[in-house]
Amino acid sequence: MRYRASMQVRAYWEALRKGRLAPLRSEIDPKGISGALGHAFILERTGPLVARVRLLGHQLAALFGSDVRGLPVTALFSPEARLQVAEAIEQVFGKPEIAELWLTEAAGSMRRLNARMTILPLQSDLGDISRAIGCLETDGWMGMGTTPFTLDRVVTTPISVDLPAGEPLAAASGLAEDQALFHHAPPTKRGVPHLRLIRSEE
Repeated sequence: MRYRASMQVRAYWEALRKGRLAPLRSEIDPKGISGALGHAFILERTGPLVARVRLLGHQLAALFGSDVRGLPVTALFSPEARLQVAEAIEQVFGKPEIAELWLTEAAGSMRRLNARMTILPLQSDLGDISRAIGCLETDGWMGMGTTPFTLDRVVTTPISVDLPAGEPLAAASGLAEDQALFHHAPPTKRGVPHLRLIRSEE
């Protein structure tokens, strides 16, 4: 099955968040993605359009031929792709959303290497979305010192949040007003007006 590691990381992330916007970074246990650990990485947002690699699996370290921890993730891409990649990752942290990037090895390589990068938001202990877990998986031979990737396409997906049981949808939206209760007024006596105008001087 193609991109099996990406599917495992996504399934683990979904199981951890339990209907929330995103799971906590502290909830991530490497044992939960043991079959995909070599392809996994952790990003930290350090500024607008900037996310740095904090952790990465051994297979990714071999793929790039060096330790890329501390580098902006955009450094793994060709110069012409970096802005679009940065904007996609910013949506992961900002909205947040799930981003899937379909990649190929940059021109000039002796082989064609296709890859899929999945990026999923995480909450810090303070509750802000400043971390992300990802998976980079190739469909082809993983050699040493891969040249930078070019970007074929980006797909971003909104995250659905499950409401607590019994909570009405309008209450979660923050936009709809509460419905006023209907009170049946008793009949009034004939000839006695039931409306009265009150003038306020304030």
